[in-house]
This record gives sequence, C-alpha cells and structure tokens, in this order.
Amino acid sequence: MSLITKNLNKNFKDFRVLNNISLELKKGEITGLLGVNGAGKSTLIRILAGYYDDWDGQISMNGLNYKKNLKEIKKITGYLPENNPLYKEMYVEEYLKFIISLYRIKVENYNEIIEKTGLSDVLKKKISTLSKGFKQRIGIASSIIHNPLLLLLDEPISGLDPLQLNEIRGLIKDLSKNKIILFSSHILQEIDLVCDKIIIINKGEIILNEYKNKLKRPLSTIFNEVAKSKILI
Repeated sequence: MSLITKNLNKNFKDFRVLNNISLELKKGEITGLLGVNGAGKSTLIRILAGYYDDWDGQISMNGLNYKKNLKEIKKITGYLPENNPLYKEMYVEEYLKFIISLYRIKVENYNEIIEKTGLSDVLKKKISTLSKGFKQRIGIASSIIHNPLLLLLDEPISGLDPLQLNEIRGLIKDLSKNKIILFSSHILQEIDLVCDKIIIINKGEIILNEYKNKLKRPLSTIFNEVAKSKILI
C-alpha cells in the first residue's frame, strides 16, 4: 500500500510553490518532510489532505486517483495541521465524540485510541486548561479516530517540552506499523530521530529523497548546505 505523486505542481497565482514533486510513501514507514519555513512543506501536505484541488500532475493512493476519488481518499486520511485548531471551550471527550459524529462512523477501538494517545486522565477536562502536549495528543487522536490509512502530521512536535517530545515520538512510531505516515518539520533532529525515510524540499523542489540508513553524509551536513542554497543533491 502506498501513496504516489508524479510531476506534482502547484501555483499561487503566478508563483510556483511546488515544482515537479515525485515521491512514494509506503505503509509501515515514517517519511520525514524536512525544509526551512516557506519551502513548500505545508502546501504539499494540504494537497495530500485534499484541501487544495487546483494542482497539476498525478497523485494516487492504493490505486485511487486523487482527481477522481478525492471523497473516498479523504475518508482514509488523517490530518494534523500545524496550528492544530481545537474547540477549546469543549471537554476532551465531548470534542472527540463531536469529531466522531462528523465522520458518521462507529468507532470500535475508541478506548484503545484514548489509551494510545494518553488521554484517559483528561477526558473530563476542558481543552483550554491543558498543556501544549495534551493538545497535540488530542489533535493526533482526532486525526486517527476513523483509523485512516494515510496520516499527515504537519509540525506535530512544535513547542513541546522534552518529556512531551519523547511521548509523541513513541506514539507516532507505534502508529506507523499499519499506516502511511508523512511527518513534516523544520526541526532536523526530530526528523532524524523519528523517520525511516527523508525528503528534503527547498524552494518547492525535492532536493533529497532517500532512506536514512542509506545517506552517505550526516543529515545535518546535507540540510545545512541545502538551507544555505549551496548544494542541490
């Protein structure tokens, strides 16, 4: 099971944000999408999440064409956006049940999801009273509540303390066993720690697309050179 893009292009008016993006994301792997702010990471993720449909090229997942089957694809896609919008006046359990109602599904493994995301002790608390780490957990829980095949995580570890980072890393690795996961970040260390495969994007183009264990140089060296626009790999 995989998601494949071929020659994917995206413009905002006359400005090309993504240029000939070709990649493959596989089930059971965490692919890290690394790039400086403004490189095109969030735009790519929003396209894969179905937020933008005015793009050129080809995208397919599990044999489903994005242009023809987007409604079906959205049903098997989970998306945690960078800003993680939550209804903070709601209680945690109230919010999650609201999300379930939007999908109009019966969640058989609800308790398992609550346990995996570490939310058991805060279900009766208002979201507004919780830490950044718990809010990220709520975001992840809401993005996997319908058991998606594709999970898109845009800066999921931004602003977390060291303990929260370890917990979220472990959770993402656990989720990767039966999902296609794309993990976007501008923090090199997190990509290096969590991901199996590395994609570096710079100025809308893929500069590196390789498994971490096959890199011939340290990821930090490669990324620093790309960030300074000294090298195309």
